Amino acid sequence: MEKEGVLYRALPNGRAICNLCARRCNIPEGGIGFCGVRKNIGGKIYSTIYGKIAALNIDPIEKKPLFHFKPGASMLSVGTVGCNFNCLYCQNWDISHVHEHFGEEIMPEKLVELGLKYEVDGITYTYNEPTIFMEYAIDAAKEARKHKLFNTFVTNGYMTPEAAELASNYIDAMTVDFKGNANTEFARKYITIFSEDPIFETLKVLKEKKVFIEITDLVVPKVGDSLDDAKKLIEWIRDNLGDETPIHFLRFHPDYKMMNIPATPVETLEKHYKLAKELGMKYVYLGNVPGHKYENTYCPKCGTLLIKRFIFDILEYNVTNDLRCPKCGTKINIAVKPDITNKHYIR
Repeated sequence: MEKEGVLYRALPNGRAICNLCARRCNIPEGGIGFCGVRKNIGGKIYSTIYGKIAALNIDPIEKKPLFHFKPGASMLSVGTVGCNFNCLYCQNWDISHVHEHFGEEIMPEKLVELGLKYEVDGITYTYNEPTIFMEYAIDAAKEARKHKLFNTFVTNGYMTPEAAELASNYIDAMTVDFKGNANTEFARKYITIFSEDPIFETLKVLKEKKVFIEITDLVVPKVGDSLDDAKKLIEWIRDNLGDETPIHFLRFHPDYKMMNIPATPVETLEKHYKLAKELGMKYVYLGNVPGHKYENTYCPKCGTLLIKRFIFDILEYNVTNDLRCPKCGTKINIAVKPDITNKHYIR
């Protein structure tokens, strides 16, 4: 289904500028933007994948990863085809980098019905980049809120400030994904964007609009694992978002067009963890390393184990009802108190 897009500017010559992602594609009549799913029809921008769902699943919120926003929640995860990045290591390349628009038609009302049927707590717009299916995400988020379901994005953050502000009206939390420690040369060679500056601008908007933020950084060995770059990224997060912002350093696994790069050594990830802690970050995690102690949440003051995890499962939850460390009383940055009666809470 095609639907007229949000945030575009029609030009006198029949072209139109899409103002959703930071590429701001200037699209001729009949043309398609970089993402492959936004088309100029009669001088107007249309989404060509509205309601055409290519990926749908039920996941724990920890898979996003969101560790500090309603721990233990069950999420209905939804995505389409297309992407505004061209990551050479993409793990979802089969939907992100395709020319055919495939998927099952699931309108926003039906999506929420599915969520209620399977008793989820919220909806996550993920798998590919939700910025490029913003119209659908907003309509679904509005419908979800009517039924007391919350909404989250897993996003590369490469959107315009206008798009970030629009999304923040309907999205409660976002996981914003950096790659290769936000190194500019890495971004140009392996993601095909000029710089990651727009992502930092997005984060400023989200912070101002009080969207709950968690950060991931995919650490890619040899080409995207510089500790100097990591230091700059961590310091920016600390100084602009705050030292209580959760940050996850993710292990790279070879995929798509980067099968020649090995998985990130755990020791490399541990160096990133140590650096972030030394720079004052209170909640630091390692991802894609099942069973590692840094999957857990610890009190930033006394080191008490607060939330014990195994991959995406919560095994122990020791935070008090008023969201404090049970040993020293330090206030813990958990945005939404989990419902311990929820059957999804401890798996």
